[in-house]
Amino acid sequence: MQPSPVANTLNLTASPTQFYTWQNYRCAYELHQPTNSTHEGIPLLLIHPIGVGLSRQFWQRFCGKWYSTGYRNPIYNPDLLGCGESDMPSVAYTPQDWAEQLHYFLQSVVQKPVIVVVQGALLPVAIELVQKELNLIAGLILAGPPAWPVITKKSPEWQQKLIWNILDSPFGNAFYRYARTSKFLRSFSTRQLFGSEDAVDAEWLNTLVLGAENTTSRYAVFSFLAGFWRQNYAKNLTVIKQPTLVVVGETASSISKEGKQETPDERLVDYLACLPQGRGIKLPGRNVLPYESTVEFVAAIAPFIAEFS
Repeated sequence: MQPSPVANTLNLTASPTQFYTWQNYRCAYELHQPTNSTHEGIPLLLIHPIGVGLSRQFWQRFCGKWYSTGYRNPIYNPDLLGCGESDMPSVAYTPQDWAEQLHYFLQSVVQKPVIVVVQGALLPVAIELVQKELNLIAGLILAGPPAWPVITKKSPEWQQKLIWNILDSPFGNAFYRYARTSKFLRSFSTRQLFGSEDAVDAEWLNTLVLGAENTTSRYAVFSFLAGFWRQNYAKNLTVIKQPTLVVVGETASSISKEGKQETPDERLVDYLACLPQGRGIKLPGRNVLPYESTVEFVAAIAPFIAEFS
């Protein structure tokens, strides 16, 4: 995958792909930071979603808008193991695995407090990370978190293993080859992710198609589809001491049947009732707000981030 065009179009220090080693795996990340900045502010650590073709490239539109709006915070944008330019071992990944990767990244690469910005159903990774790291996470921003009935219901282990075994097969390989076609990606994005069909643009589809070229990326996707992230995290949320901003789309929906009856307002209320230092906001858009509603998302989270500077 080519380095992000963001570094070429904005007044940033060069941000080619950089690498670090975790558990003998080569892991990729980008560090964006503006040049000639007298006040940078607290760094952001971005956690990208998991899906066909998804990687740290999900955040490039957000990074571009963040800096073009005038903000100067350094942004650490890593590829999770199994995604993007990080190694892709043929294993089942859990939120604990990715949290351990990011914990090492925080301690060995970043080495300073950050605000974690996590997209969608990768919230369990952020929850696990907060439990591991006491000193380097100052706050959290939850962009389009899962429906409350989903994040608080554990799926049976036998079901997780069954789905994994079905997907980790010639059938799953064939399914992934179909799922990475532009036709499927457009249909899925329109039905499940975006509030407007017009928002499913060529930039989005081309990024996913390119990201899915390496079929070994299917293992991260299959791990997500198997539901290894589906645990009851209600208690874990109640002990998050850091200030947390919950950002929900005005037309937010849920792929899982458990959350289909929930309204965006109900989702906000449930999260804020559970988080000790939670606050929330609704924005135009559906489930991928940093991409679909980038301008509004930047404007919504900027005051929260400024409180830490």
